[in-house]
Amino acid sequence: MGRVAVTDGMDEKAIKMIAEQGHEVILRHYTKEELLSGILSNFDAVVVRSATKLDREVIEASIIDGKGLKFIGRAGVGVDNIDITAASENDIVVCNTPRASTKSVVEMTIAHLLASCRNITAADRKLRNGVWAKKELVGTELSGKSLGLIGYGRIAQGVGVIAKSLGMDLHAYDPYVPKEIAKKNKCRLHNDVDSIFQMCTHVSIHCNLTEETYHLVNSSRISLMPGIGDDGIDCGNHLINCARGGIVDEKAALEALESGQLSSLALDVFENEPAIGNPLFTHEKFHGTPHIGAATKEAQARIGIEMASLIIETLNGNKPNTSLN
Repeated sequence: MGRVAVTDGMDEKAIKMIAEQGHEVILRHYTKEELLSGILSNFDAVVVRSATKLDREVIEASIIDGKGLKFIGRAGVGVDNIDITAASENDIVVCNTPRASTKSVVEMTIAHLLASCRNITAADRKLRNGVWAKKELVGTELSGKSLGLIGYGRIAQGVGVIAKSLGMDLHAYDPYVPKEIAKKNKCRLHNDVDSIFQMCTHVSIHCNLTEETYHLVNSSRISLMPGIGDDGIDCGNHLINCARGGIVDEKAALEALESGQLSSLALDVFENEPAIGNPLFTHEKFHGTPHIGAATKEAQARIGIEMASLIIETLNGNKPNTSLN
């Protein structure tokens, strides 16, 4: 029988699925101090989301006398909260569930995109404050505008399909995606990031957080955005990030909102989470959500079932073919 720690929650059906195989599942969030004390060495597997950070110190503390963790599961896509190198050095398999939440994050991105251009959150705030701002809140259409996608994986491609159906022209930057995929989707693949910002009034982030992408969206790149759509309409510039916090320089973005270079900023992810008291929250042209891009019942069910299958496979002595190391 194996022991599985679930630190940031998991779908009930997935927990039942693991338990039915004879394994013990413990649902509890551990503090950093508890993790450093080696508490995970009492488990064969751990499932985390973004709230639990498994850095080198924590991972090394999770192996005592050659025994301890065998599996780290990231219930979601991004694995920047896991030191995969340290895990590999300690013979710990790392897996994520990149496909399970794709539809949910695609829909969240489109929701933020529409809310930005149609002033939906601003209108709601004014209504709640007793202001009928019918003449003030004139929005713009997505049709006839260019959407820049930074990263062109599954989620970005899904966003592109919907945006294309709404009449947008697609542009993308991703040095790891074959040109044939972009061509098939009628998306122009660029050779550098700057050209995306130069050509697009709407930019959506869909890459991983790495040393290379940290603050990739900065003041100089935001300043390149044209503000005028392909159809000649003064639509302003709009930035959305439902990928990972830290890719957007939030201080630079706030300055761009204050100067008017950015007409709206929508974030589902933040450099420091929970982002309570973030200065962005005071700006009327900012709207955000608390990292809930994958938080749909459908996505959580898919994530749970996929993760449960990976855990069971590992505890049965097999290495999943989708492992990241």
